[in-house]
Amino acid sequence: MHNLTIYKAQAGLRHNTGPDHPERIERLQAIFDLLTESPFDAMPQINADPASFKQITRAHPESYVMRVEDAIPDRGLVHLDADTVISPASIDAAFEAAGAACTAARDVMNGTTRRAFCAARPPGHHAEPTHAMGFCLFNNIFLAALEAQQHGAKRVAIIDFDVHHGNGSEVMARKHDNVLFISMHQDSLFPDGRGDAADQTPDRVINVPLQAGSGTHEYRTAMTGTVIPALESYKPDLILISAGFDAHRDDPLGGMMLLDSDYGWITRDLCDAADRLCNGRVIAVMEGGYNLDALKTAARAHLLALADL
Repeated sequence: MHNLTIYKAQAGLRHNTGPDHPERIERLQAIFDLLTESPFDAMPQINADPASFKQITRAHPESYVMRVEDAIPDRGLVHLDADTVISPASIDAAFEAAGAACTAARDVMNGTTRRAFCAARPPGHHAEPTHAMGFCLFNNIFLAALEAQQHGAKRVAIIDFDVHHGNGSEVMARKHDNVLFISMHQDSLFPDGRGDAADQTPDRVINVPLQAGSGTHEYRTAMTGTVIPALESYKPDLILISAGFDAHRDDPLGGMMLLDSDYGWITRDLCDAADRLCNGRVIAVMEGGYNLDALKTAARAHLLALADL
């Protein structure tokens, strides 16, 4: 069994969102560049296959998937909303990003690898069942949760530390059984009106909004006071991480103050919980992070922790 396997969705390098868009090709290239460096270059790296239509439609109705496919232009750019832009290769990128997450779920549950990281774009946690949102087309992390349930996971926990609330994942957690969604995010940031601390559903949704400017201390309090106790109580068979790196102090879209080292200890704490609860099984799926240098250095700390290095 490998300790950490990396799943790469190469089609994300062809998902063009246009000039000056924050969710751009260079984000994925920065991660791929990181993966050529030691020690990651010695780890198993798999080029992902696309998800199947059946896998996608576990979370998104067929009519929605077809609507996205029909919206793909032959050339140029199309806006699905003010933020979410698609181009000719976007459908390939979206299916491959979902495929990376689903393949990782299968392999971790089958014991091929203990942990996994999915390097993919577009991100997914804002995608709701019937509409794209916030740069996201399909909800990759939730598709991984549903795939894991096909391979023996009775209870799955998703921890989302992206600076933005994972509204799509929350909607799906309320709809599908045996998936717990926990979000640590900046309060009153995109999407408006979502992720309030009062929006709790036992064994389904826990929201932990944090004030702008929060850093190491506030995240430690959230982790030790809420996130880890919730995992200990829930006892998942698999822990999934929506790994957004936009709570970094240098990120242009957030207002938080996390350092590279914070991504290390947050990830280690989640991996330690997984060691106690579910044989170490952890899958991280790339979400946000829009300063290329901060994305790369924070992801490095995250990956080292995933690999127990």
